[in-house]
Amino acid sequence: MQIFGAEIDLQPIWLTLEIATITTLILLIIGTPLAWWITRMRSSVKVVLEALIALPLVLPPTVLGFYLLIIMNPNGTLTEFLRWFGFEGQLTFSKTGLIIGSVFYSLPFTVQPLMHAFEAIPQRLLDAAATLRAHALDQFLTIVLPLSQRGFLVAATLTFAHTVGEFGVVLMVGGNIPGQTRVVSIDIFDHVENLEYTEAHILSGMMLVFSLFVLMLVYGLNRRFGVKVG
Repeated sequence: MQIFGAEIDLQPIWLTLEIATITTLILLIIGTPLAWWITRMRSSVKVVLEALIALPLVLPPTVLGFYLLIIMNPNGTLTEFLRWFGFEGQLTFSKTGLIIGSVFYSLPFTVQPLMHAFEAIPQRLLDAAATLRAHALDQFLTIVLPLSQRGFLVAATLTFAHTVGEFGVVLMVGGNIPGQTRVVSIDIFDHVENLEYTEAHILSGMMLVFSLFVLMLVYGLNRRFGVKVG
């Protein structure tokens, strides 16, 4: 596709959006019960779990990518585990591997906003529902979810945006295979390496505008609805 006279390959963009969408959906499904469980926990183990979930925020992406590469190689722990369920494909250097790596790397961007939203719910509402014989699942569906809608929106937005901007983890786990694992961040790196600055400028500008829009959306929600984002 021609943009400002430069030839831009749209395939990395579509692949990035696809991976970000799937990762966001998976993390909302996994992160919701996880965030609720940790929020309700009163044990000292809670601190350890919170630290483990937040680890990708401070851990160099290449370190996380290296260990994911180890467990997802053809003889790795995760690959061997999935073979028990009939999985015969390859995790490393594949779209599946990129999604798994993205799930690990973006986990705190889903769980932390949800935990903040759950913690903001007054306990008296849950206690009142309990006196009316509402089971735990009923309380969660009728009280927690409706009052946490903004938290879910922030979590989904941050997770999607963070996944779009990944570089270190996806490079370690997926490599740079054109048409299969080359995402936008890696495509920009390739253009810079090849001194194709016009193409790099265009893609980087698109990422810059997208990131700015996401931050404006998140902080707008935070200011208007009081949803914590970190």
